[in-house]
Amino acid sequence: METTERTIEANGIAFSVIEAGDGPLALLLHGFPDHNRSWIPLITSLADAGWHAVAPAMRGYSPTGPAPDGCYQAWALGSDAVALIEALGHDSAVLIGHDWGASAAYAATRQAPERVSKLVTMSVPHGPQLGKSFVTNAEQQRRSWYMFFFQMPFAELAVQHEDFVFIDRLWAEWSPGYDAPAAERAALKHMFAGDGVLTNTLAYYRQTFSPTPDHPEWAARQAESAGPITVPTLYLHGADDGCIGPEVSEGMDASFPAGLRRIVVPNAGHFLQVEQPEVVAEHVTAFLGAP
Repeated sequence: METTERTIEANGIAFSVIEAGDGPLALLLHGFPDHNRSWIPLITSLADAGWHAVAPAMRGYSPTGPAPDGCYQAWALGSDAVALIEALGHDSAVLIGHDWGASAAYAATRQAPERVSKLVTMSVPHGPQLGKSFVTNAEQQRRSWYMFFFQMPFAELAVQHEDFVFIDRLWAEWSPGYDAPAAERAALKHMFAGDGVLTNTLAYYRQTFSPTPDHPEWAARQAESAGPITVPTLYLHGADDGCIGPEVSEGMDASFPAGLRRIVVPNAGHFLQVEQPEVVAEHVTAFLGAP
C-alpha cells in the first residue's frame, strides 16, 4: 500500500506525517539519528493488516519544525503523542516507538493510559536498569559515549563534519553489518542539514542530563512520566545492538504489571525495523491481533 504525507496540527506544533490505511490508529514514533521514513515498511504492513498507520516527524525534526516551548524532554514527546491521537480523530491508539520514540511512547502511556490500547517499543528499555547500566555496566558506558559527547558545545560541528560522517559512524556501530541504501542515507542527512534541526535533536540529550532551572515545571512533568506501564506491551531488541546491549533490557517485567512480551531479534542491530522489516512486522502484527 502506498504512503501519503500531510501536516497535522497538535500540541501547538505542525507535525509532518507519513501515513497509510484505514481503521484503528497505530502511531509510530521514531528516534535518533533517524526520521519517520524508516517506519515506511512497517506502516505498509500495518495498513495491509487493517490499521491506520501514522508516523510523525518528531518535534525538532524537519519538516515538523522546532518545539515552540524549546522543550525536548521525554514527557513533552509523550504529550505530543497523546495530542496527535486526538488530532487524528481517534479516542485511542496503539503506540509503537523506537529509540527516543520508545521513550516518548512510555511517557505518553504514563500520562494517558486510557488513550493507549497496546504498546510496542524497540531498542530502549523502560525501568531502572537503563540508568543503572550507565553506572555499573562498563560495556554500556562505552556504547553510550555519544550521549556525553553531545553535551559539548562543539558537538554540532563534529556531527556535521564531512557531510555528517558522524551519523554514518553511529549507524555502523549500532547496526553492524547493515548498509542503508544510498538514497535513504542521503535523505536522512538532508533532513539533519535543515535549519536548526541538529541543535534541536541534540537538545533531546542535553536536556536529559542538564538541569533546566528556568523551567522547574519540566522536572515535575518528567517525574510524572516515570513509573510502571499499565498496558500490554511488546518489546523488541536487536541481538547485535551496538547502542544499547540487549542485556540491558533484561528484567523489565517488574515495570509492566499489565504484561510484557520481550523478544530479542537475531541478526538485527539497533535499527531493527529497517534491518529485519518482515520479522518485525510479523512480531508486531501478531501481538496487536486483528484491528
